[in-house]
Amino acid sequence: MNTLNPQNMPNPVDFQKVALETLRIEEQALQVLAAQIDERFDRACEYILRCRGRLVITGMGKSGHIGRKMAATFASTGTPSFFMHPGEAGHGDLGMLVSGDVLIAISNSGKSDEIMMLMPLIKHLEIPLITISGDDKGPMPQNADVALTLGNIQEACPLGLAPTSSTTATLALGDALAVALLDARGFTSDDFARSHPAGALGKRLLLHVKHLMHTGADLPKVSPDTPMNKVLYEISDKRLGLTTVVDADDKLLGIFTDGDLRRLIDKQQGFDVNLKVSEVMIQHPLTISEEARAVVALERMNEKKITQFVVVDDANKVIGIISMHDLIQAGVN
Repeated sequence: MNTLNPQNMPNPVDFQKVALETLRIEEQALQVLAAQIDERFDRACEYILRCRGRLVITGMGKSGHIGRKMAATFASTGTPSFFMHPGEAGHGDLGMLVSGDVLIAISNSGKSDEIMMLMPLIKHLEIPLITISGDDKGPMPQNADVALTLGNIQEACPLGLAPTSSTTATLALGDALAVALLDARGFTSDDFARSHPAGALGKRLLLHVKHLMHTGADLPKVSPDTPMNKVLYEISDKRLGLTTVVDADDKLLGIFTDGDLRRLIDKQQGFDVNLKVSEVMIQHPLTISEEARAVVALERMNEKKITQFVVVDDANKVIGIISMHDLIQAGVN
């Protein structure tokens, strides 16, 4: 047992025991919440799915903090959403709320004065109101189109005062709504990535080979009859460590790399500069499509133990080259 009793702490505390008890109580709260999921949850989802505007979430204090997180989760999973502070709403921010929106109001007691002050305008705008509260007895759930309840849960705070289990349950209920709506909308990983373009996930899902490959004048290409002295110049000039070998229609015949050059020198103790590249090129090299995700290109490079791919179209025409360096530099991992 780990205990600590500094001078300003009246009693020894078993921190691990307290932590486990807190988690046990909050786990029970989620079980109580699960029993509250019924047709009201269905109606709440239907209101949000039919929403022509935005899903607006409001709440005071700790409920407001949970509401902000809920709004962020909804917004990133296909439901346009934002948080409106109920205190500021009474001083002008209520203009954020317009006809066509849906409002989720959070208050564990169901009696938030700041939110109750908004009821006349909510009714006037005919905005569907979904409340989240401990039970359905307060004035907020009594005025709601759908009153979602958490059930009779015990706060993990030993004083029964600090919102703990109730905020955990509210957050979980918000997640349940967001995931249900995500599923109903057919929201995909590509959709998710579009709202997270700056993060690692966005790079994994949004970046494709075509966004990073070398093209045009940067693309090394020689014909099969090109002598080795000109092949070496092409490799050196384009600085990609290889050149593609193509026919008159730019269709891929093979590649020759600086590694192939070293192996050729070692094998022949030098080589004839007039040797045609077609005599020493690698035929049927590995290729990739420009539509492939960048992360897939990196995974395949690691799997095949190579550092570059030739990018070809459906007709096997060379359109680019992508290297491991390009992928790493772009933050793909």
